Amino acid sequence: MKFLKNFDVKNKRVLVRCDFNVPLDEKGNISDDYRIVQSLPTIKYLVEQNAKVILMSHLDPDSAGIADRKYTLNKIAKKLAEYLDISVTKIDDCIGTEAESQSNNLEAGKILLLENLRFYKEETEGDFEFAKKLAMLGDIYVNDAFSVCHRAHASIIGLPQLLESCAGLLLKKEINNLDKVLKNPEEPMTAIVGGTKVETKAKFIDRISEVADCVIVSGLIKKEIEDKDIKFKYPEKIIGPADN
Repeated sequence: MKFLKNFDVKNKRVLVRCDFNVPLDEKGNISDDYRIVQSLPTIKYLVEQNAKVILMSHLDPDSAGIADRKYTLNKIAKKLAEYLDISVTKIDDCIGTEAESQSNNLEAGKILLLENLRFYKEETEGDFEFAKKLAMLGDIYVNDAFSVCHRAHASIIGLPQLLESCAGLLLKKEINNLDKVLKNPEEPMTAIVGGTKVETKAKFIDRISEVADCVIVSGLIKKEIEDKDIKFKYPEKIIGPADN
């Protein structure tokens, strides 16, 4: 795997896949900006290296392909500008004429934020033509979104086939931490796996159970495991709430 610091990014358009999928309150305000804060080292590094920084992310709408303005990245742009203390240009689309013009005219050391990728169903469908439209905006692709690396989405699997690509600073840190856990874990070790969609997590649960003494899963995952009769190598290590 190639990493960001192996690349000369000066004056290059660097297309960064971030994870700005932050929780929102009932009024659509950001209730926890942890993921934004975690993305800052990569963005700051690129700015310091005089790259032309183009950021993209998703913010989960109720349905992919519907441009629900509640899930616009406008508030993300304001929060980034607040933390970075520099202006962040936000546009109302992630592909198309305006996006291409803005990316082509972006000055070194400046930041452009694209609109929510999941306003297009082609993103979640892994559409290669959609990936081509995104690729027109950058010279180098940086994946810094660990939480979606397992998804076959256009911005994850399509762009590395079209542009020089590497892992960002956050993704590198996540990989290093996971490597420590899997290859040289501190004992005793308990792993906690939350959320839903057990199909996307079953392989990880199986793998982590090889090194962990116990794997605690959420009630929703435990229910899915039972309903779908999913088998694991070490089922005795995998526990969840009794009432799911």
